[in-house]
Amino acid sequence: MCGIAGVIHRNGPSDIGREMTAMLQSMKHRGPDSTGFALYGSGAEGTVMRIKLADPRERGAIGWEEDLERRLLEVQSRLTKVGADVAEVDRTTDYAVRAVIDFDGDLKSLVDHVEDIPGCEVLSAGTSLEIVKDLGDAAEVAAQYGLGKFRGTHAIGHVRMATESDVDIAGAHPYWAYPFGDVAVVHNGQLTNYHQWRRRLERLGHRFASECDSEIIAVYLAEKLHNGVSLETAIKESLDDLDGVFTYVVVTKDSLGVAKDEMAAKPLVLYETESMVALASEEVAIRAIIDQEIETYDPYEREALVWSL
Repeated sequence: MCGIAGVIHRNGPSDIGREMTAMLQSMKHRGPDSTGFALYGSGAEGTVMRIKLADPRERGAIGWEEDLERRLLEVQSRLTKVGADVAEVDRTTDYAVRAVIDFDGDLKSLVDHVEDIPGCEVLSAGTSLEIVKDLGDAAEVAAQYGLGKFRGTHAIGHVRMATESDVDIAGAHPYWAYPFGDVAVVHNGQLTNYHQWRRRLERLGHRFASECDSEIIAVYLAEKLHNGVSLETAIKESLDDLDGVFTYVVVTKDSLGVAKDEMAAKPLVLYETESMVALASEEVAIRAIIDQEIETYDPYEREALVWSL
């Protein structure tokens, strides 16, 4: 019983980190194991990478600190070797890094060089997208990564109850659509043709960092966008191609979209004004950021909706 949320401000940046934290914390009961954020619009000049250096569950092991320092130096070295001009590298936690670089080459090659370092995983890369995810509830993760200061235009988030995999960062949502910059997805439900689509996408040269079906949705949509299909059309086509019971939210550099399968069994409520859209698995999450009487509605089955900046 996971929970998903999204918000987009069409009139400019807002305190998107604080808002998404409030929305997700209000749904803590739906997923106490891990929390994830995909935030857009940090204002950084260049490509932003969020990198996990190690699994925090290994903290305290012999050589932990030495391994982290070695990996951090190796990350910086490899970024430089592929032609990236490293503007800044911040240690957001002892095992997580935020890097801002100037790079106009192939994003896949850049990410692959970093992930060749044992223990390292790139959680997101793009000119706007930043994915932060970790163990614990929204308030704990936001405090750990300083997300209360993050201003942006749109975001999605996820609270996870682990049912079929370990409680770890690798199983936490959102998922970045490697190797396509600035596309991410959160998802509540299950794809029944997951393995079929994974094989198809792998034959196209894509690789996956997890066994989660949400990652399949992200790469499926990003592949469509890469081939010139609009986000709305890609979402509509997914309703024919992806089988199962699901509701998902996708974000790109300038848009937020949502889809519900033909059963419409997974909950989602929407609130919309001229300046903003907020959506979540439960209305309580929307009320967490809007201090007034509101009217919400439920999308219909096979609904595909997109809002842009």
